[in-house]
Amino acid sequence: MTHMRPLATMGVLGFVSGLPLYLTFFTLQQWMTESGVSLRAVGFTASIGLPYLLKFLWAPLLDRLPPGPVRRFGRRRGWLLLLQAPLSAAVVMMASSDPDHSPHRLVIAAVALAFFSASQDVVIDAWRIESFSARLQAAALGCYVWGYRIAMQVSGAGAIWLAGRLGWHGAYAAMALLSLLGPLTVLTLQVEPALPAAVATRLGTWSEQLRARVVAPLRDLLARPGAAWVIGFVLLFNLGTQLADTMALPFYHALGFVRDQVALANGLPALAAALTGAAASALLVARFGGSRTLIVAALVQMASMGLYLVLYRAGPQTTMLLAKVTLEGFAEALAQTTFLTYLSRLCSAEYTATQYALLSSLAPIAWRTLGGATGLMAQGLGWRGFFITTILCALPGILIMVTLMRRFPSGLPPRPI
Repeated sequence: MTHMRPLATMGVLGFVSGLPLYLTFFTLQQWMTESGVSLRAVGFTASIGLPYLLKFLWAPLLDRLPPGPVRRFGRRRGWLLLLQAPLSAAVVMMASSDPDHSPHRLVIAAVALAFFSASQDVVIDAWRIESFSARLQAAALGCYVWGYRIAMQVSGAGAIWLAGRLGWHGAYAAMALLSLLGPLTVLTLQVEPALPAAVATRLGTWSEQLRARVVAPLRDLLARPGAAWVIGFVLLFNLGTQLADTMALPFYHALGFVRDQVALANGLPALAAALTGAAASALLVARFGGSRTLIVAALVQMASMGLYLVLYRAGPQTTMLLAKVTLEGFAEALAQTTFLTYLSRLCSAEYTATQYALLSSLAPIAWRTLGGATGLMAQGLGWRGFFITTILCALPGILIMVTLMRRFPSGLPPRPI
């Protein structure tokens, strides 16, 4: 019972962490698509999220004590509190912009939101890893994923639905109001992880921080047998579904679906499917292990991408769209929860927070770089050819995991001694 409040707080922090993501991607794409922005420009919105993969570069700064009056809240809570104001301001800036009349202002605001959101993720991940025992890490991560997925529905389907009633500016203003849940949650946090003496001695110059917080953790990862295979898997596991999702809204628009149909399909059924997928991950990992569950998750994701082709043949049928989005929600939550558990287990105890930031930064590199070309791919290949290509992009990750299972049948690659 004593663990219930920290776990519930982890769920709220998951919501705070997940709220900005779709505002810079899924929802922004819907807004831009309705405004008549080209497929090429919509595809390049994938690059707005580059801060999510570069966050390890400034993660050492977030391991230092924060400046100014927030220092009294401690290292983790202080930084979280400091990041909330500019994060909310970035959402307000997006709300006051427009794809037609101020596209540059909108993009700058979206990039700023991605930067502050990625920084917030670094601190929340560190707080989770440092505040919960090894026995409770899986439960804490599960609560985080539930909160994260709920936030994605709110800032995705919820914001799109609101846009039909309040307009896009009103919808983003409502999301800015919701983002205030962040500072309110931080102010109620009762747990601030202690600053270990070994860490405190490393809070020196920037070059010392770089060696201790980036170079040493990276060297620790690369020194393990099979490290290249592991990094390849991390880079490629979600590539297919990420590329497909980048063009989802333009695809729905091209088929003739209207805003409310998209919002309805991505509403409560998709949320229920996502929460079920996160719960299924815990059960499958406990029963079959993380590696086998990752392969199952990849196959389910391929099946959900196959429904793009079915939808392409069926046309604008709401029932088929609902089936596609529901399976997609289940598949992505199953994959996300299992994948994050895998990343957490890869981390050494000495470098847990930093290695997690490094690995979670590596995961979207292929998407954030190749994703900018998805609009050109869709134009060149056509919708059918594009989605067949994204399905095939899921195969390398599966093959790498099979190779890892054969090379290390007992589990993960051993850490260097």
